[in-house]
Amino acid sequence: MTLFAASIFLSAFLLFLVQPLIAKAILPWFGGSAAVWTTCLMFFQTALLAGYAYAHASVRFLKPRTQAALHAVLLLASLFTLPILPGPGLKPSDAFDPASRITILLMISVGLPYLLLSANGPLLQAWLVRQRPGATPYRLYALSNAGSLLALAAFPALIEPYTRLRPQGYGWSIGYAVFAALSAGIALKVYRSSPPPAVARATESSAMGPPWTRRLWWAAFAFCPSALLAAVTSHMTQNVAPVPLLWVAPLGLYLISFIVTFESDRWYGRPVWFPLFIFAVALMLAFLFPGALQAGPKWEIPVFVTGFFICAVVCHGELYRLRPEPRWLTSFYLMIATGGALGGVFVAVIAPVVFSDMIELPVALAATVILVGSVLHKGRRALPGPAARYVEYALVTALAGGFLYLLLWQHPRWAASFKVMRRNFYAAVRVSDTTETEETEPMRELTHGVIIHGSEYLRAPFHRRPTTYYGPASGIGIALDPERAAPPRSVGVIGLGTGTISGYARPGDSYRFYEINPMILDIARTWFFYLKECPARWGVSLGDARLSLERETGERFDVLAVDAFSGDSIPVHLLTIEAFRGYLRHLADDGIVAVHTSNKFLELNKIVARAAASLGKGAALISSPDDDYTGSYKADWVIVANDARTLARPEWKIPQRIPLPPPGDLWTDDYSNLLRALK
Repeated sequence: MTLFAASIFLSAFLLFLVQPLIAKAILPWFGGSAAVWTTCLMFFQTALLAGYAYAHASVRFLKPRTQAALHAVLLLASLFTLPILPGPGLKPSDAFDPASRITILLMISVGLPYLLLSANGPLLQAWLVRQRPGATPYRLYALSNAGSLLALAAFPALIEPYTRLRPQGYGWSIGYAVFAALSAGIALKVYRSSPPPAVARATESSAMGPPWTRRLWWAAFAFCPSALLAAVTSHMTQNVAPVPLLWVAPLGLYLISFIVTFESDRWYGRPVWFPLFIFAVALMLAFLFPGALQAGPKWEIPVFVTGFFICAVVCHGELYRLRPEPRWLTSFYLMIATGGALGGVFVAVIAPVVFSDMIELPVALAATVILVGSVLHKGRRALPGPAARYVEYALVTALAGGFLYLLLWQHPRWAASFKVMRRNFYAAVRVSDTTETEETEPMRELTHGVIIHGSEYLRAPFHRRPTTYYGPASGIGIALDPERAAPPRSVGVIGLGTGTISGYARPGDSYRFYEINPMILDIARTWFFYLKECPARWGVSLGDARLSLERETGERFDVLAVDAFSGDSIPVHLLTIEAFRGYLRHLADDGIVAVHTSNKFLELNKIVARAAASLGKGAALISSPDDDYTGSYKADWVIVANDARTLARPEWKIPQRIPLPPPGDLWTDDYSNLLRALK
C-alpha cells in the first residue's frame, strides 16, 4: 500500500508541476497572451483524458500481466523524451493558428510522460483493488490531488522565485526518472503476482455496470468546474498578468475541492454548501451584469475565485455522491476526465469561435446552476422545513432565470451599443463611440477587457491628436516631440493598438509597428484615423515582437516604444534583460527605448531601470497626470537611452529620474519574480 501511495503521490506532484513550468517556457513564443495558459490547460485536460482512457482500456481488455508489461515498456520509452524543455526549433515563425501550434509543441515536449503520469493514479488504484480486495481506492484519489496541490503551491512560492527555467526543467526530468523507476517496480510486482480468482472474476465481469444516465452525470459534474476553472483564470490573467502566480490559484482551489469531497463523506454536506452556492452564484451574477457593479479587479477577483471554489466543491461533492463501486473505478475516472477535457475545449477552442465577447463565464455558471438543480431530488434536502424542496427549486430557478436574462436580453442589448465586438485567440476587443457633451468632444475607443487601449477624436481637426497614455506630456509624447528632432526620424512601436503613437508622425518619418494580433491591425486600419491619415511611411510586422526583431538585421530606430499590453498587463518576456539587449541592438547611437509601465498591480519601473543599469544605460521615469483637455490619462513611461548623456540634453525635460536600484531581481527569459513586483 505504501509503495502504491508513494507512486501516486509523486506522479500527481510531477503532473501539476509541469503545467506552469512548460507553459511559462513557451509563453514568450506566443506573445505572452493569457490565452496561452487556457490552451495549455485544454491540452493538459485532454492528455489527462487520454491517460485515463489508456488506464481504463488496459484494465478492461488486458490481463494483469499484459497490463504490467505494457506499462513498463511505455515508461522506458518515455525516458527517451527527456529533458522536457522545448528546443528553439519549435518556435513559431508567425502569428497564425497559435492554438494548434501550442498543442503540437506540447505533444512533442511532454506528451508521452504526461499521458503516463495521468494514467498512473487510476491504473495503480485498479491494481490495488485486485491485490487487496476490500481496499478503499478513492482515498488514494484524494492523496493524488494533495500531491498536485503541493506542486502548485511550491511552484510560485519556492521554485519560480529561486530557480531558473532550465534547472527547473532538468529537475523535473530527474523527478520523472525516479517516478518511472518506482512505477516500473510496481508493474514488475504485479507481473509476478496474480489476483485471487474471486477478485479476477469480479473485476473482469461482463456486467453492464452503471447506466449511461449516471455516467453522463459524472461527465457533467466534471465539465462545469473545468469550464469555470478556465473561464475564471482567463478573467483574472487578462486584467492583471498572464503569469503562473495567477494560473495556480484557481487550479489549486480546483484540486482542494477534489480533496475535500473525495477524502470521505464528512466534508461535503448540502445543508452547508448549497446555501453558500446560491449566495456565491448570485453575487457573481450581479458582477457580470454590464454596468451593475463596477468594482474592478480588486473586488472581482476575490469574488470570482471564492465563488468558483464553492461551485467546484458542490459539483465534486455531488460527483462523489454518485460514485460507483470500486470495480467500475477506471470507468468513473474516464468520465471525469472526459468532462474535464470538454470543459477545457469549450473555453479554449469553442468559445473564441462561437462568441464575439468573453461570455463563457456566465454560460458555464448557468450550466452549473441547471446541473445542480437537476440532482436536488437525489439525496437529502439542503434547507430545513417542510417546504425546503420547493424553496431549493425556487432559488435554483431564479438563478437560472437571471443568467438567461443576462445572456439572452441584457448582454445582447449591451453588445449592440458597440461599433465592433470581435474576438480571437489573443484578445476580445470592442470599439465604441462616446457621446458629445458641453465639456468633451465625441471620441472612439478601443477596449480590451476592461482597459482602454486607445481612443481618438471623431471631429476632423482633432483626428490625429494623441490621447490616452500618449499625450504630449507623457514619456512617449516627450520622446516624439516634433520640435525635439527634425525629420526624418525612424520609430519602432511594439504594440499597435489604435495606432495612436503615429499621431506624432511627420512627412519623411518612418514608423514600423510590431503587432501579434492580426485582428488588431484590421480594426486599426478600418475604424481609426491614425493609420489612415498618417503622413509618414509606415508598416506592420505581424508576430511576436521579440521573434520579429530577432529575425531582422537592424532597424536603427531613433525611438523604440514598448507598449504591448494584454488587458492591463505587459507580457513579462518583453521586460527581460534579453529583451532589452534585442531592443538596443536595433537603436541608433543616440536612440532611446520608451517602455510604457502604467499598471494597477505591478511596480514595473524598477524592473526596467534594473535592466538598463545592468547594460550600462541611463534610465528616467516620466509620469504624466490626467489631462481632460487633451484626452490624456495618467501614465508612466521609463526612458532607456542608448547613450546615457542623451537624457541630460536640454530638450529632454525629465520630471523625475529613477534612482539606480540595488542588485537583484533582474528579470531574464528563465527567471522573473512577480511577487516582489506587486504593488
